[in-house]
Amino acid sequence: MGKVNVLDVAEMKARGEKIPMITAYDFTSAQLADRAGIPLLLVGDSLGMVVLGYDSTIPVTMEDMLHHAKAVARGAKQSMIVVDMPFMSYQVDEQQAMTNAARLMQEGGAHAVKLEGGVKIAPTVARIVEAGIPVMGHIGLTPQSVHALGGYRVQGRQQEQAAQLVKDAEALQQAGAFAVVLEVVPSQLARLITQRLKIPTIGIGAGPECDGQVQVLHDMLGLFTDFVPKHVKRYADLGEVVQASFAQYAQDVKEGSFPTKEHSFSMDESILENLANPQ
Repeated sequence: MGKVNVLDVAEMKARGEKIPMITAYDFTSAQLADRAGIPLLLVGDSLGMVVLGYDSTIPVTMEDMLHHAKAVARGAKQSMIVVDMPFMSYQVDEQQAMTNAARLMQEGGAHAVKLEGGVKIAPTVARIVEAGIPVMGHIGLTPQSVHALGGYRVQGRQQEQAAQLVKDAEALQQAGAFAVVLEVVPSQLARLITQRLKIPTIGIGAGPECDGQVQVLHDMLGLFTDFVPKHVKRYADLGEVVQASFAQYAQDVKEGSFPTKEHSFSMDESILENLANPQ
């Protein structure tokens, strides 16, 4: 199988084949996801919270995204790598957006970029696509706008808001986006948008009828335990396993039961004797 590309993603929707996508932030996570056959990897600005310890995605910089994208690109052989454009890296003007999207491709090893927004950002999406850079859209709960949205809450439950999300999705498709993420919207609305669009929808907290799903690695593996979003399914509780392993290691070191001869190296005793009793 060759490296996954935008045509493969489009064909998956056409065949009715669901599209799995997960976040990856370093070489090891990318390598493991790639070997598991995950077609799409997202270097998400969610790294702000789960890797860098910020309380939102807003402090994440272009340099942060480039640093992590490069590591993921070194780990993934087959998966398509989508990299988030961080807060204020594309909102000023189209030239700024083009420059930063190009950096993520040239320096970061991205195969596509993702940016937040609908109708208002569509002209910028069109310019980036015209330059030959694939774009994934992102509407609904857009974390970079969390302050304007009044917090992390379901989007599109009211008539006007729902109608706007449909317009946003259609505008992104018209602008040339190859897919669109729907985050924390009612599943019925996500179904409507998915049926209306020719391009794939990738849901996160948007129900089962999107064309694909994306989850944050640390959430699904139980590594990030500050809170568990409703839309997350825990596939492992690695946080507990890791913490217990660390505690056992600390105890072994304190008790002297690690390391043992099994974990140590030896040398010729005669050399040691010469060192101890020099002539």
